[in-house]
Amino acid sequence: MAIAELDIRPDAPPAPLALANTALFLDLDGTLAPIAARPQDVTPDPRRTSILEALLGALDGRLAVVSGRTLADVDRILEGRVRAVAAVHGLVRRDADGEIARTTPHPALPQALADLRRFADSRPGLLVEDKQVSATLHYRGAPDQATAARAEASRIAAATGLALQPGDMVWELRTPGATKGDSVVAFLTQSPFAGATPVFVGDDLTDEDGFTAARALGGFGVLVGPARATAARLRLEDVDAALAWLEAAR
Repeated sequence: MAIAELDIRPDAPPAPLALANTALFLDLDGTLAPIAARPQDVTPDPRRTSILEALLGALDGRLAVVSGRTLADVDRILEGRVRAVAAVHGLVRRDADGEIARTTPHPALPQALADLRRFADSRPGLLVEDKQVSATLHYRGAPDQATAARAEASRIAAATGLALQPGDMVWELRTPGATKGDSVVAFLTQSPFAGATPVFVGDDLTDEDGFTAARALGGFGVLVGPARATAARLRLEDVDAALAWLEAAR
């Protein structure tokens, strides 16, 4: 599906979301929570938790979080309120009944992690995260290392067959497999999501798969953050605007 440039003014946010027959899919970092310097710096927030609890009730459970974080991290930040979660961009998925499906980790991941850690050890500010089915190199704390980080991640991907995935000041080496879009499709085959219209809200390039899947299934995407080429139909300016829009949903 072609990606179109948005033309939505920051002072003209979308109309409140209509919840009837809607299935809501939400990214976490950059959407429900501001992006922090380190992944562990994002913590639970009473307002966010309250919004999710209200939405889960109004949607009769048709809400899932679709994040690049691990399942444990999503549960920590959201205080375990959301049962349906696609973690690590879809490589781990827990359905509304609590059943968990995990992709088998790529055999080259231990070597990739070791290589990334050696690379980061000599460059202050770089952070390596082990997500079990992927390895992530964060360079938000060392933006001057962006070019070197990309080169090293690309080298490892070429040598191992791991998929190279760009993100917001990160490079991720992931086990090939499901995407965020695949997770949307999978959730919509199951109760309580089946038959509902998908709405995907996210900020990052990895969320484009979710936007595209929602659009293909009769719904739409909502981009959070600055305008860019996207498959999303609507845009919200930032995390605060996204939370306010979700609070106003009816």
